[in-house]
Amino acid sequence: MPRTHAIPPDQTRRYLEPGPVVLLSTAHANERGIMTLGWHMMLGYDLVGTYIDPGNRSHALARASRECVLNLPTADMLDTVVRVGNCSSTEADKFERFGLSAVESSDVEAPGIGECHARFECRLHETRITADYPLFVWRVVAAHALRRPKWPRTVHYRGDGQFMLSGEPRSRRALFKPGMLES
Repeated sequence: MPRTHAIPPDQTRRYLEPGPVVLLSTAHANERGIMTLGWHMMLGYDLVGTYIDPGNRSHALARASRECVLNLPTADMLDTVVRVGNCSSTEADKFERFGLSAVESSDVEAPGIGECHARFECRLHETRITADYPLFVWRVVAAHALRRPKWPRTVHYRGDGQFMLSGEPRSRRALFKPGMLES
């Protein structure tokens, strides 16, 4: 059996971060913003938790509007994803700055990002903002995705400026019991 070595606990996310990086778009009072977000988690079939630091302009926009769009960028957008995360929405309109198309949402006021593979329109379900963490729990109220590719190459953050791209899908559907399959 291979031997492990000790690592700092603050590097846990490099191993356990399950989801792809998303671009969270928000809007309130004629201001819109986009932030790169790697701190999110599925909490149910239509509930998503996000950690949005109060230092980000998107935190204030999300709290005020009580809605957002979680946009799923693909591997071809990696440099844009990093650049969006390197600046603040207070400096400039990020849609204009990065040449991103603001797409009208069907159920929320926040715009989606047209270049992304999928968009998940969300309304605030609840917040858990404490001194230790600002957790927003969102309910997805509308979802839109391209038909192809079925399994896009998504971007995953490993920490320390390192990213991983999702790989080739592998089906194990035959191993699941019939009642255990999700759609």
